Amino acid sequence: MSYSGSRGTEQDLEQILEYYNAGGEKDRLTRGIGVIEWERSKVIISRYLSGNKQVIYDVGGGTGVYSRWLAELGHEVHLLELSPAAVEYARNLQQEENTFPLHSIEVADARQLLRPDESADLVLLMGPLYHLTAREERIAAIREAARVLKPGGILIAAGISRFSSTLWGLSVFGAKNEFIDDSVFFGMIRRELTDGQHIRPEEYPHFISRAYFHLPSELKSELTDAGLTHLSTAAVEGPVWIVPAFSEKWNDPGSREALMQISSLVEEQESLLGMSPHMLAIARK
Repeated sequence: MSYSGSRGTEQDLEQILEYYNAGGEKDRLTRGIGVIEWERSKVIISRYLSGNKQVIYDVGGGTGVYSRWLAELGHEVHLLELSPAAVEYARNLQQEENTFPLHSIEVADARQLLRPDESADLVLLMGPLYHLTAREERIAAIREAARVLKPGGILIAAGISRFSSTLWGLSVFGAKNEFIDDSVFFGMIRRELTDGQHIRPEEYPHFISRAYFHLPSELKSELTDAGLTHLSTAAVEGPVWIVPAFSEKWNDPGSREALMQISSLVEEQESLLGMSPHMLAIARK
């Protein structure tokens, strides 16, 4: 899941592009807790797919993981992504496989889509809101998504939880690392917890690049302030990612089913939304 760059500092934008152009997200959904994010996101998105062919814009869709899945289901999918390297990767992959081709793959900014008004049945923003660090920029991207949606069309927008880095640090503290005791890491999460701004320290070049981490209520208010009707906000992973032996349990079919069920059962429990690393907010035009 990729992004749309912010009009913040040139340094921020360069860092964001460098992260994604280097393939920072390419295999993320196939390893670690990314596997439950992938499966649960598909479950949530599927609720808003009809049996008929839909026109879908996957905005900030990275290398096209969700785009290819949706194309396999028979939809007309357009991948719109800011990172030129991700776009090139998606194009090359399509040429190699040529099984369920995407309708189009192009470089695009979520705030200015070269698409006609009311031309899409469904728009995915599975990453742009992470990297638009100013609220007005995020609302601009949501309004642009609303512009291209048909009346009654659905927007599905992803947000990273305000508490994601902190909870991750606590979940492995003393067992796999000592991040909480590191003043640099602690300074990073202090800023995140204070105002949602994630600023990657130079000491941790593999962390996600410059980003904004949402409170669940903020994600909802941004959709409604952009003129859409909020339908729900669902926790993607929920709290189950904290399982110490997650990879081992995920590889066991019975345990995997239990983890998926727990995530589903508590996905709209407001008191647990912030525990999920990712949230999906759904709105209708």
